[in-house]
Amino acid sequence: MRKLVILTLIASLLLSLAGCRAFPNIVNSPDDVEGKVIGGLAGTPSLRLADELGAARAFYSGADMMIELRAGLIDCAIMERTTAIELVSGTSGVRILNDPLLEYELRFAVPRENAGLLNAVNMALEVLSRNGTLRGLTNRYFSRGNFYYVSPEDIDRSAGNLTIALLTDSPPFSYKNEDGNFVGMDVDVATAVSDILGVELDVIELDDAWDLVTAVWHGRADLALGWHPGEGEGRINTSEPYASAVQVVIVRR
Repeated sequence: MRKLVILTLIASLLLSLAGCRAFPNIVNSPDDVEGKVIGGLAGTPSLRLADELGAARAFYSGADMMIELRAGLIDCAIMERTTAIELVSGTSGVRILNDPLLEYELRFAVPRENAGLLNAVNMALEVLSRNGTLRGLTNRYFSRGNFYYVSPEDIDRSAGNLTIALLTDSPPFSYKNEDGNFVGMDVDVATAVSDILGVELDVIELDDAWDLVTAVWHGRADLALGWHPGEGEGRINTSEPYASAVQVVIVRR
């Protein structure tokens, strides 16, 4: 944390002495991002994506990230589009590239032969969409919002059990906290769906996204959630999306 404060102060000093024109932009399209020094907000998919593409720098503040971008300490930043638009609108010297870096939807993977379960999950997702839960969770995990899902008290879970496959270490979707409990967006969405369906969730921990598909395909799990559960097209069914996201690139003007 102390190092981050020092770097931010240095960046501010560089900006005041030289101005942002001293650091020309070198990222003009999403194709230019690979191999660069890339900023991303800690605890969001943007940082994971940045780490896959280049040298990732984690930030806990979008404003601090923009300071370092303008000062040339990072080459670009990756962020979910809604958050990026809000941040850039109040920051001079930066802009969002027109072409998105990545667009994707998050869905439940469901066995092809279990149409009843697919319909039940889609019904539950519709309820969660109408009552604002999905929007709140999207804002929390993609934009560092402050929404938290809490299960209602005295839920009747007499409908039985469902086994769900989750990735063990895939923040912010599913991962274990310091107490060894599964947390993350996928965990919250699965919990909210199980609350509506009146079932208990049993979790299978997996390490690879493809294993999510095979676990459902071979009957080890009733459901799966992960980064791209739609990778099993033709082998499984997928629910309606519970979240969609567009990752964009922010660069210097």
